[in-house]
Amino acid sequence: MGNKTFSLKQFVIVTLITSIWIHVGEVARAFFVAFPRMAAFFEGKLQIVGADQMQISHAIIWGLWDTILTAVLVFILWLCLEVFGDKTKSILISGTTTALATIGIFWIAAVNSGLGEWSTAFVLFPLAWIELLIGAWIASKLFSKVAIPNA
Repeated sequence: MGNKTFSLKQFVIVTLITSIWIHVGEVARAFFVAFPRMAAFFEGKLQIVGADQMQISHAIIWGLWDTILTAVLVFILWLCLEVFGDKTKSILISGTTTALATIGIFWIAAVNSGLGEWSTAFVLFPLAWIELLIGAWIASKLFSKVAIPNA
């Protein structure tokens, strides 16, 4: 990196490729951990859509969420690479910042409004943080391989 020029084409390519990992991580976390815990929390109180009731509209919304999450992660990583240069430091900062600013805020709001439990947040947040650190690592590798000449 180091050229201080943001390439939209490079950003889109890196985001789309990295989003494959984020989609896999988000779906696995949702189906195996979040949905069962949420169903137990809301049992008898509210009907929750589980993995067995997922419709195409739900999948599209989750896909959009995953793509936005990935775009935020990749952009913050790009900024960190430009400012710090050091890949390890940039990966840690971008993965942690994205996890706190998205998943962290979501779970604080959910628990604060009575729509979740801290025990669930304390299980899901570390999983999301690891997923985003791996995503940042993947994106950092892609940024060094996907060189887009200035046109």
